[in-house]
Amino acid sequence: MTTAIIVAAGKSERMGTGTDKAFLSLGNKPVVAWSLLAFERCADVDRIVLVVRKEQQLAAKAVARMFGISKLIAIVPGGNKRQESVQAGLAACDADTRFVVVHDGARPCITPDVVSEVVKLAKRVGAATVGRRITDTVKRVEKGTAVSGTEDRDKLWAVQTPQAFHFKILANAYKNLGKNDVTDDCQAVELSGETVRIYENRAPNFKITTVEDLQIASALLVK
Repeated sequence: MTTAIIVAAGKSERMGTGTDKAFLSLGNKPVVAWSLLAFERCADVDRIVLVVRKEQQLAAKAVARMFGISKLIAIVPGGNKRQESVQAGLAACDADTRFVVVHDGARPCITPDVVSEVVKLAKRVGAATVGRRITDTVKRVEKGTAVSGTEDRDKLWAVQTPQAFHFKILANAYKNLGKNDVTDDCQAVELSGETVRIYENRAPNFKITTVEDLQIASALLVK
């Protein structure tokens, strides 16, 4: 079985105090509903676990009911850090889960086809992520705004979600993480010594962090 963990428990600090971007309206749906529907429609995903703020669990249940998310097996509260939220999602997975795919609920442009590709890659290699090659010139700035060097962009990728893994690989990576902080699940897996492969996705798949991002997503998704 393959279980998706959709993480939507962030603080949304750049959206303003008291705002939960996962439940902001994007067209005729809340932001998180777009991701839920993509995974619901993906033939390579069997179940869904949704991680939200504790106070949003009832709202999340209502969203799932409204949009017919039949694969949803659990809605669980997240932690103070993203990695804590992912671990809460892992704990809610059924015992027969062999593969797990983690997605940021604030990336509403994801499609079922891309989810399928990254899951299939993980089934072949154990750990995989969606990403795209960086085409901008990237500068290194070590202090203030003074440029201290230029990176070789031929070796750089911008990594997104979903990220998919053999369940045991991700669970063991977080179990042995200790006090380390990571910014995504791949970093935890990399620290455990596993190799992660990238599925290149050239379609829009940005994360909503500002009001401007919400407007761009609306232009792309709302017909």
